[in-house]
Amino acid sequence: MAHFAIVAALAGLAGCSGQRDAPAVQGELSGRLVISGSSTVAPLVAEIGKHFEKLHPRVRVDVQSGGSSRGIADVRRGTADIGMASRALKQEESDLVAHTIAADGITMIVHRSNPVAALDDAQVVSIYTGAAGNWSAVGGKDAPITVVSKAEGRSTLELFLSHFKLAANEVRPGIVIGDNLQGILTVAGDPNAIAYVSIGTARFEASSGRAIKLLPMNGVAPTVASVRDGSFPLSRPLNLLTHGPVAPLQQAFIDYARSVAMRPVVEALYFVPIAP
Repeated sequence: MAHFAIVAALAGLAGCSGQRDAPAVQGELSGRLVISGSSTVAPLVAEIGKHFEKLHPRVRVDVQSGGSSRGIADVRRGTADIGMASRALKQEESDLVAHTIAADGITMIVHRSNPVAALDDAQVVSIYTGAAGNWSAVGGKDAPITVVSKAEGRSTLELFLSHFKLAANEVRPGIVIGDNLQGILTVAGDPNAIAYVSIGTARFEASSGRAIKLLPMNGVAPTVASVRDGSFPLSRPLNLLTHGPVAPLQQAFIDYARSVAMRPVVEALYFVPIAP
């Protein structure tokens, strides 16, 4: 099981919610389940995997991140049993089946000391295209902006580009990162940096004392509540992906991930559980 930095308090959440709420599985499950893809979904699935292993001691869940594109490619090739994607499937991905386990949003973050309280879409575009290279151009202090962007193959990048109507070659990043935590650590360590990351991951890290600030989008605060009610402009489903016939072990894990028993785990990571 890949290790992710999740608070120890999560360890007992599933038990507190009552394992009786988890879907029943006939017979004893065994084997290794390889799950790869989205770095946004990976910490959640890793935590779910720990509880699933306790429920089924003969099962090992191996969670590997690398981006939604990797999850799609791996599950198609059969090198992963289940893929992870932090976006909806595209028309050309109709050979796959998406099993939504939660919802999330994408938000802009800056250092906690940054006096900028909000940016409109035009200002974000000006920053990411290089038209605004100094914070003073968008109402901040006189300091150069460190632009942090995601690497190709990351669904967060795709959704960011789509929302702001940008082409990939228009973005002028100073730093290119892979997963959300890299972006958060970069911003927390640089008072002049800006990045776009998962709302859930950013809220979790901010609650742990990380020196970041989440900015509203179009006047809507980036909260679990605004993602849940659909008012946040940049939201997306967090999906598990399958390709072809689904084996009993795969189905059991998917059902467990979507069960009422896992709602406290989803909520503890500041994601939005799916409706029962």
